Amino acid sequence: MDNFITSIGYFLLFVILFKGSLMLYQSIRMRKQQQALLKADMPYIDKMDGRQFEIYLQILFRHLGYNPEVTKQSGDFGADLVMERDEKIVVQAKRYGYKNRVSLSAVQEVYGAKAYYRANQAWVVTNSYFTKQAKELAAACGVKLVDREDLQELIRAINPTFEAKEIYENVTPEARKCPKCSNHLVVRQGKRGRFFGCSSFPSCHHTEKINK
Repeated sequence: MDNFITSIGYFLLFVILFKGSLMLYQSIRMRKQQQALLKADMPYIDKMDGRQFEIYLQILFRHLGYNPEVTKQSGDFGADLVMERDEKIVVQAKRYGYKNRVSLSAVQEVYGAKAYYRANQAWVVTNSYFTKQAKELAAACGVKLVDREDLQELIRAINPTFEAKEIYENVTPEARKCPKCSNHLVVRQGKRGRFFGCSSFPSCHHTEKINK
């Protein structure tokens, strides 16, 4: 009898150790996948300007089975992308510094876009997070909020089949002018990556980040 109880004890201990090892392995594997994902995408998303982020989302949602189109740069009525799968969806893209939270104005704008484009759903997608007021308004208006963690989940769903680096390096940022001399800014490559520099250099030495 004692041997039987001892055997049962060893068996239970083995099961516990096996399950613990399996959970540890899955946890380490998931952490490595997340680290690889972040290395491949999020740092480059954080460097993008708004227009590059819109192109990135267009490709991302296309891989997820949607049919997205980027709206024109001016007069978009609050929607940066319009896409369809089972329903028509308007999306406002907010590429922020991840420490800066998206306010309720984004929810207001995309809710208006939903009516203008006669869409069934309205989303705000950001690489950052949302303010408490934005979340409350979105809940009241039925607007879907996709924050930084949600965006990572969407990227993980495609495992990923493309990299943000390619878009960041190959998609031209939205045109802008030098605040000092009003000449056009051009994209230049430096030791620390791409940046905007004044086209009148060396007369004007103004520079700024692409993701201002």
